[in-house]
Amino acid sequence: MDRPLYPSDLTDAQWELIEPLLPPIGESTFCTTVPRREIVNGIRYVLRGGIQWRMMPHDLPKWETVYYHHNLWSKTGVWKAMNAALVKIERERKGRKAEPSAAVGDSQSVKT
Repeated sequence: MDRPLYPSDLTDAQWELIEPLLPPIGESTFCTTVPRREIVNGIRYVLRGGIQWRMMPHDLPKWETVYYHHNLWSKTGVWKAMNAALVKIERERKGRKAEPSAAVGDSQSVKT
């Protein structure tokens, strides 16, 4: 990277975990010149900072590119699949089964 790091940027270890979970280049992108890691860093910058897409710093990819990929990956379920895979990885890292064996349901009655 030829720019200063932001607190929202992915570490190398985080990138190694999520890179294989992203769709292959060409299948989900109109821009093959922008590194996908920088696209994810741009998405994280906007979401962690709570800023508007157009207010992204100029040293990150163009906001239109970042927004396009975030929107596409949201619509195609990439984020949901990534979250499910990361939950499994974390459960196994903690010595638990990848899939939970029980679920708890909770409800509360409210008088109207």
